[in-house]
Amino acid sequence: MRILVIGRGGREHAIVWALKRADPAREILCAPGNAGIAQLAETVPIGEMEFDRLVAFARERAVDFVVVGPDDPLAAGIVDAFETAGIPVYGPRKNAAEIEGSKIFMKNLLRKYGIPTARYETFTDYESAKAYLDAQPVPIVIKADGLAAGKGVTVCFTREQADEALRDTMLNKSFGSAGDKVVIEEFLEGQEMSILSFVDGETVVPMPAAQDHKPVFDGDKGPNTGGMGTYSPLPHIPQSVIDTAIETIIRPTARAMVAEGRPFRGVLFAGLMITKDGPKTIEFNARFGDPETQVVLPRLQTDLLEIFQASLEGRLDRVDIAWSPESAVCVVLASEGYPGSYPKGLPIEGLDRVSEEEALVFHAGTAEKDGRIVTNGGRVLGVVGRGADIRQARERAYAAADRITFQGKMNRTDIAAKALR
Repeated sequence: MRILVIGRGGREHAIVWALKRADPAREILCAPGNAGIAQLAETVPIGEMEFDRLVAFARERAVDFVVVGPDDPLAAGIVDAFETAGIPVYGPRKNAAEIEGSKIFMKNLLRKYGIPTARYETFTDYESAKAYLDAQPVPIVIKADGLAAGKGVTVCFTREQADEALRDTMLNKSFGSAGDKVVIEEFLEGQEMSILSFVDGETVVPMPAAQDHKPVFDGDKGPNTGGMGTYSPLPHIPQSVIDTAIETIIRPTARAMVAEGRPFRGVLFAGLMITKDGPKTIEFNARFGDPETQVVLPRLQTDLLEIFQASLEGRLDRVDIAWSPESAVCVVLASEGYPGSYPKGLPIEGLDRVSEEEALVFHAGTAEKDGRIVTNGGRVLGVVGRGADIRQARERAYAAADRITFQGKMNRTDIAAKALR
């Protein structure tokens, strides 16, 4: 079996690891990959958005199956391109990936079908947005409509922060064209929760819940990032709350996409807030989350490829998907300056001091230079500890993370602490 995984981050490293763990004989290719992925798969220097080259490469190498990791190529229609070429591919088509590609589309879908979410309005010009913003209480949330590498959301606690965020998004183009349109949204209070689900049309198979830590600093302080760490399961959140979120948000959204002529096939990621009024939707993503994937896939006991193939063949509802009862905690090691500008090319030491029995190390932003592994991104590594409970998994993750060093390394020290209070 020859599988092509598309992407270069920690999520893709976890996907490659899970596919290889289930069957070491599989030949896995990854475009473009990173230094960690290169230890498990053949990496190919083709970018995620080079659809013609990717399709041609898949034909040339007689690839049997394609898995798409990141959001940008999904939103741009990479699945449609592979389907047109007759190559089996896992992920949502372009019209379904719009649930992540446009926050305005997503919010309007939820409003139309009565699915719980925060109150909001959408705007295409700065003056109208500013007039509305001035009439709203703070805290308030400002979201760029398009894809912004997980960073297009600003939670504003003061009037000054709100004015600055709107200016930066719409006028200064801090998120590029993603900020041409904005959503201004009610601030929701409560605990965040992520639920990823394997979805094929109206068939929804939820994965174990996880919780991400978006702000860069301890105590949820500082600007939002792509995610500084995560853990699964969530022992402090009742299963009844998780079940409510699945039945009132995720399943109805899958049905709504079918009703809109945009049936979703792939991984549907629900970012949720558990409010005093019950779970509400913060966002939907059209792919595996990062770094949620790094704690969910190590708990998967069923062959990931079997799940992917069942989805493509319309028999996802007949696959028995099993999960380990163990806990997993991921601590992200980031470059100094992230999520702003940061250096690259700094040597990473200590990777050889962490065995897979102690912790899994998923590479997010790394490269190989002169035979050494160096930093090549804002989020550099995701260190995953596993254990009988969150406390043990957390201790193992931090013990391993402490053995890995590079100049300017930074990480939060409170990942999963909410589960231990």
